[in-house]
Order: sequence, then structure tokens, then C-alpha cells
Amino acid sequence: MIYVIDDEKDICQLVSQELEQFGYHVRSFTTGAQACHAIRTRPPVLCIIDLGLPDMDGMELVKQLCELHSIGVMILSGRNSVPDKVLGLELGADDYIVKPFVPRELVARVNSLVRRITNSETQAKHETRTARFANLSYDPKTLSLSSTDGRQAELSSAEHDLLIKLLKTPKTILSRDQLMGDSTGPFDRSIDVRMSRVRKKVEQDPKNPEIIKTIYGVGYILTTDVSWHN
Repeated sequence: MIYVIDDEKDICQLVSQELEQFGYHVRSFTTGAQACHAIRTRPPVLCIIDLGLPDMDGMELVKQLCELHSIGVMILSGRNSVPDKVLGLELGADDYIVKPFVPRELVARVNSLVRRITNSETQAKHETRTARFANLSYDPKTLSLSSTDGRQAELSSAEHDLLIKLLKTPKTILSRDQLMGDSTGPFDRSIDVRMSRVRKKVEQDPKNPEIIKTIYGVGYILTTDVSWHN
């Protein structure tokens, strides 16, 4: 199930029709309140959200969904500024598409995002072990991260994808392309913004990372050993 949240009924209809042609079940909402009620009743796989909602700030809705629900979030907005794109991704959105948009490009990005979410859930179900590194423990089954000093955090599916790739190949430099896989980023800085979200949950001081370091011009490296436990 995919939810389209946009106060423009024409946009809701266009997006719904395009996605339904590719076999998706879609519901549309013109206010944030309607969408929030539906999400509490039946969480979707993905929400496509316009930032200019009549009853609430779209960014606030993005923030709430990414904090409370393990679902995909795609922003569909007329705001084309880099600060808006960065903020949306920092709040946890998986993708950002600017209006006016090409419907088939939107479908392609939805396909990629849904595929990544599905793959992440499948991999998490099959990975029964917990990873321990530095002073942290990560459980892929629940996407939960805990530290020896009592800190706890839950990762989104996008954050899980980045962290698990680093955990599987510790002390090895991974390029941005290797980390992103087939994910379609809305602009070149998307991987860096997503990595900053992971660092906020992993590092003691995200501005001076020690666990996940940037290798400028190349990619990222997990600097610690990793052990896996049943």
C-alpha cells in the first residue's frame, strides 16, 4: 500500500493512476490529519508527501513518520532549494522529487525505493545475529542500536542499508556507489546526508566521527572490528 498526501487533488489523481498501472494499491489524502489517522490504522509501505499541506507543515509530518514508523518516505514538492532537500533527507526522507515531475521517473523511483525496503526487511528477517562493534550492539531484526552507556536508537530502512554494508565489510573503504546500490538519490549529496543521520546514532561526537570515517574523494570506512553473535 502506498499513501499519497497532497492538497492538490489533481496531483493525487495523477500519481495514483500512474502507480496503479504498475500494480500498486494507492490511497490519497489532502490533509496531514487524514493521512496520520490512516497511518495509525494501517501503516503503508511508502508515503509520498507534499510539503505544502493545508493543516500542518509537511516537514513536521516527514519528521513524525521517520521517527515513529519504519516506512518509506518520499517528498514530492515544488520547493527546489538545496536547503529544503537537505533538511528533508536529514529528517529521514528516502527521496525528494521536485514538481513539476515526469510521472514515469516518479514510478521508477518508487519501484527502486519499494524494492530496497522489501530487500531490507527480507535481509533483516534472515539475519538472526547481532553485530557488536566499538561500544555498540546492532540487531538487524529490530533495526535497533544500543550502547554500553545506555543509549538506544532505532534506524530507518535507509540507515540500516548503509550501516549493515559497513558492518559486513569492516576496515574496508566503500565507495558512495557501493553504499547506495540501486537507490536513486535526489542529488549528489544524498549519501552524505544519509550518512550523517547514521553517525548521529553511532558516534559520540558526530562532527568528529571515530567509528565511521570519510575517505575524501573515495567513500567511507568502518574503522572498528565487528563480531557477530547469535
